[in-house]
Amino acid sequence: MNRLILKYGRPLTAVILAVFAWVIYRRIANGDGIVPLVIAAVIVWGLGAPAFIYLWPRLTVNGYKRAILKHGFGEGPIPVNTLYAVPGTSSPSTATSRGSLMATGADDLLYIGGWLDLSKGPQILHVPDMAGRYFSVQFTDPSKSTNFAYVGKRTTGTEAGDYVLSGPGWKGTVPNGMTQISSPTDSALVIGRVFVESDSDLPTAYALAKQIQLTPLKQ
Repeated sequence: MNRLILKYGRPLTAVILAVFAWVIYRRIANGDGIVPLVIAAVIVWGLGAPAFIYLWPRLTVNGYKRAILKHGFGEGPIPVNTLYAVPGTSSPSTATSRGSLMATGADDLLYIGGWLDLSKGPQILHVPDMAGRYFSVQFTDPSKSTNFAYVGKRTTGTEAGDYVLSGPGWKGTVPNGMTQISSPTDSALVIGRVFVESDSDLPTAYALAKQIQLTPLKQ
């Protein structure tokens, strides 16, 4: 749906405006008043635009949730609190593949996806030593469709690390050597990216991407 809106947004808008202009023309041609039509249009616009702005990001994130938990990215559903690394780079040319769900047009990245559920306790995100390689793991709050935390080269560096992902209200103890990331809700969308330098670098990048994993925190 996002691809359709991005690709056909302008033509669809033009068609809608053309239809609206035709309706106004017909009402004027028939001698009907256009004031009720204008009032109705203003009401629809005034209510519809804020509703779209508020709801669309949430619907988009929940679309990712359904895709992850029900279909996965080519090898079946991905259980909650499990990260799946797409084995190949994704691009718009692979629109029929599940892996392209997370593609942003870059063909030098491996993508990682999963759905986080902290209702039963924290999870530990493990990141291997990336040896200077660019990578990022972002966490998105589905209730607001906003990113609340990042782990990656630009924020935490590329050394190996473990991060305690905790839900709201968690009062436990963070183990030594780990960093806590507090989620505003018990659910979160997780999307990771690992840079691939060349075709020959793909196996190494994929091996590192598969090591970015979640495990429950043992209390």
